[in-house]
Amino acid sequence: MKRKQVTVTNKAGLHARAASIFVSEAGQFESDIDVINGETRLNAKSIMGLMSGGIGQGATITIEANGDDEDEAVDTLVELVESGFEEEE
Repeated sequence: MKRKQVTVTNKAGLHARAASIFVSEAGQFESDIDVINGETRLNAKSIMGLMSGGIGQGATITIEANGDDEDEAVDTLVELVESGFEEEE
């Protein structure tokens, strides 16, 4: 299992567009992937699940993966969050 913390920097947090991009990226990996926000564990491959987490700008989340490609999955998703989903400031 691999896990890493990252802070959400884009203005709208994991709203519909960002959540859609995140879920699409997560879906490319075979590993089970979760996003942990406080005490809440969310399935990173479920757009409705991820959006229900209410993850806003400034939230520190943990991305956790378990499987054969867990290292690549976590690193890729952390980079995506750190990029601000390429949204303009």
